[in-house]
Amino acid sequence: MTARLFSPDDMLPGAPYHHVAVARGATQVHVAGQVGGPTDGSPVAVGDLAAQVAQSLRNTARGLAGAGATFADVVRLTFYVTDWTPDKIESFMAGVERVADEVSLPSPMPPASLIGVAMLYEPEVLVEVEATAVLP
Repeated sequence: MTARLFSPDDMLPGAPYHHVAVARGATQVHVAGQVGGPTDGSPVAVGDLAAQVAQSLRNTARGLAGAGATFADVVRLTFYVTDWTPDKIESFMAGVERVADEVSLPSPMPPASLIGVAMLYEPEVLVEVEATAVLP
């Protein structure tokens, strides 16, 4: 692993992600925003945030694998969620938990941001995930 993930004691406890990543390595991997649609081109699970979060993480894992990386190498995740309100956190986290073991997502996750947006590139798309990883 090229990254050390941690949360200092005097930062917000109990977050589902680490607050800090320190990475050493020469190769950066940037995975463009991945959405909740299957890679076979079929439509996203319309209106199902948990399903779209899970699929977007699967797609992110595929992008990482293509570069020889895994979620263990990720130092930053950014989630964009349409029409975000705090009551959506349960559905959002259900999607993360649904796929965490399948894609070997560390727990807590790497440092992450969740950003509410009005809309993504298509109205049916509820979430998009970007990842940054560092390899030796």
